[in-house]
Amino acid sequence: MISFLNKYREVAIASVFLIAALITQHAFSFQGQGYIYISLFVISYLFVGGPVWMKAYRSVKKGTLFSEFFLMGIATVGAFALGEYAEGVAVMLFYMIGEYAQHGAVTKARHSIQKLIEQQPDIATVERNGEAVNIHPDQVQVGDVIQVRPGEKVPLDGELLSEKASFNTAALTGESKPVNLTNGEEVWAGSINQDTLVRIRVTSGFKDTKLSHILEMVQEASQRKAPTQRFMTKFAKVYTPIVVWLAVAVTFVPYLFVEQYVFQDWFYKALVFLVVSCPCGLVISIPLGYFGGIGAASRNGILLKGSDYLDQLRKMNILFMDKTGTLTEGTFEVQSVITHNGLSEEEIIAYAASLEQYSTHPIGKAILAFKNGQQLFEVKEQQEVSGKGLKGFIDNKEVLVGNAELLKGSGVKIDEVHHSEPYTFVHVAIDGELAGTIRISDRVKEDSKQAIQQLREKGVQRLVMLSGDNPDVVSFVANELEINEAHGGLLPDQKYNLVEQALGKENTVGFIGDGVNDAPVITLADVGIAMGGIGSDSTIDTADVVIQTDQPSKVAKAIDISRFTHKVVWQNIGFALGIKVLVMGLASIGLASMWEAIFADVGVALIAIANAIRVQNKFSEGGSILDLFRQQNEVKEPDMAAASCCDAC
Repeated sequence: MISFLNKYREVAIASVFLIAALITQHAFSFQGQGYIYISLFVISYLFVGGPVWMKAYRSVKKGTLFSEFFLMGIATVGAFALGEYAEGVAVMLFYMIGEYAQHGAVTKARHSIQKLIEQQPDIATVERNGEAVNIHPDQVQVGDVIQVRPGEKVPLDGELLSEKASFNTAALTGESKPVNLTNGEEVWAGSINQDTLVRIRVTSGFKDTKLSHILEMVQEASQRKAPTQRFMTKFAKVYTPIVVWLAVAVTFVPYLFVEQYVFQDWFYKALVFLVVSCPCGLVISIPLGYFGGIGAASRNGILLKGSDYLDQLRKMNILFMDKTGTLTEGTFEVQSVITHNGLSEEEIIAYAASLEQYSTHPIGKAILAFKNGQQLFEVKEQQEVSGKGLKGFIDNKEVLVGNAELLKGSGVKIDEVHHSEPYTFVHVAIDGELAGTIRISDRVKEDSKQAIQQLREKGVQRLVMLSGDNPDVVSFVANELEINEAHGGLLPDQKYNLVEQALGKENTVGFIGDGVNDAPVITLADVGIAMGGIGSDSTIDTADVVIQTDQPSKVAKAIDISRFTHKVVWQNIGFALGIKVLVMGLASIGLASMWEAIFADVGVALIAIANAIRVQNKFSEGGSILDLFRQQNEVKEPDMAAASCCDAC
C-alpha cells in the first residue's frame, strides 16, 4: 500500500484534497468565506496540474505550443475562472490517471524487451590454466573454453565440445521443445543447459551473440513507424491547432449571431471543446498497438525490424521461397558416390572435401562429414564460381567440384540424366574429365506443407519456390509440397530478376531464404524474411523479418499478428475520433459538460489503450523471454518522454 501511494502520490494527495474541498463546499455554510474550500481546490489542482504545466512549459520551449499539456492547462484555468473548481481539478486528476495507465501500458509492452536485455548472464565459467574461473562474459575471448552447468544459461555463442547435450532455446526461438545437439554443433547464448555439465568453445564475443543481435533488432523495430503511425503523427500536428482556433470561434463568433450573448456560457463551451480535442488517446494507442504486435511476434519466435514491416505482412500477396534451409532441413547427407575413370569413392570424396574444407554451405559440410578422417590434399589457386561450385589445383591437376553448369562451362562432358529421386548432385572433374558424382539428399521440414496451406488460406495468391539446386530435385520437392510454381538451377542474379519482375504498386512481394546468396533478394523484396537459426549473418542483417525457429509456418503466424494489430489500430482510430467529434459537436451547442469532455479525452484514451493491449495478450501462448524469466530483475521504467503523445500534438 505504501509503495502504491509513493508511486502515485500526486494523484493520491490531489484526491484527498479534492474530496475535502467537496465536503467542505457542500456540507458547510461559510457565509462569504468560500476561500476556505477554494484553497483546498487550488492545493489539489497544484499537485496534479503542476507537473502538467511544467510539461507545457518544456513543450513551448521546444517550439510546440499546441501540446496536450497546454490544452489541459488553458481549459482548467478557464474552469477556475468560471468558478467550476471541481471540474477544473477533475480534468487534471483524470488526465494524470490516464498518464499512469499509459505509462503502465507502455511498460508492459516493453517488458519482454527489457527482460531480453537482462537475459545475458553476467558470469561465465571459463577454463584458464587448468582451473574453472568465473568472470564476466565480456572478458572471455573467442577460442576460450567455457563450462555450463545444468540449469544455467549459456553466456556466449560457441561450438559444443561435449559429446551431446540438450538445451532449452525458448528464450531465443519461442519454442519450448528442447534442442538436442552433438559435438561440433552451434550453441546460442541465452539457451539453458538441460542435463549434464557441458564444455563449449566460444565463437562470438559478448556483443556479437545471437542474443545481442535479437535485442538490437527488437529495439530498432520499436523506433520504426508504420504508415498508419506516420499518418496519425502528421494528422495530430494539423488537427490540434485547428481545434484550438475552433474553440476561439466557439467563444466569440456567437456574439455576431446570438441576441442574448453571454460570454461566460460560450467560454465554458469552448473550454469543454478544448478538453475533448486533445488527441492523446488516439496518438498513444496507435504506436502502442504496433508495439504490442512486435512484442507478440517476438514471443512467437518472429523478430520484426519495424512496425512498417508488420503492416506490410498483412498485404503480402506474393511470396518467393528458397528451398534449401527454408522449406527443407538444409542438413544434407551423402547417400552414394558414382565413380568414373577408375577412381575409388574415397578418392572422389578426398578431392571434393579438399576444395570444400573451408566451406560453410550445407552441401560442403555434408561432404566434409562423409570423408571419415581421410587426409585432404593441398589446394592451390582455389576460387569460387558463384552459384556453381569451386575450382582449384591439386598436384598441378585442375579440379572442379560443383553442379552441371560448372562442368559444362569448363567444357567437361556430362550425361544429361533426369532423376526421379530428390537428390542433389555434386560432380567432380579432374583435368577436363568427369571423375565422379556425389549424390546428396535433404529432407522437407515437418511443417513446410502446413505452411503452404496456411499461406494460401491467408490470401497469399502466388507461392513460388526458387532454388539453385537441380531442377529435378526442385520439381520433386514442389510436387510434395503442392507448390504450383517452382524454378531450379538458378543463379543469384536470376533469383533477383524473378523477384524484381513481380514488384509493383499492385503487389506486396515477400521473399524468404537463409543463404548468403539470398541477401540481395531479401533486400529487394517488400518484405524480406530470413531464417534466423541456420541463416547466414548477412542474410539476417538485411532481412526485415527474422524467423528464429526456422519454421516456415511462422510466416502465417506473422500474417495473423499483422492483421489483428491492424484491426485493433483502426478500431482505436474510429472509436476515438467518433467519440471526440460527437462530444465536440454536443459541446458547441451546450449539451456536453466538462464531465463528458473528461470521458471523451481520458476515458477514450483508457479504452483505446486497453484495446491495444489485446494484441499482446492474444498471441502470448508461445514460450518467450517474458514467460521464462518473469522472476528476473525489476523492469526499468521506459522513457515516457519518448512515448508521450505531446511530441505528436
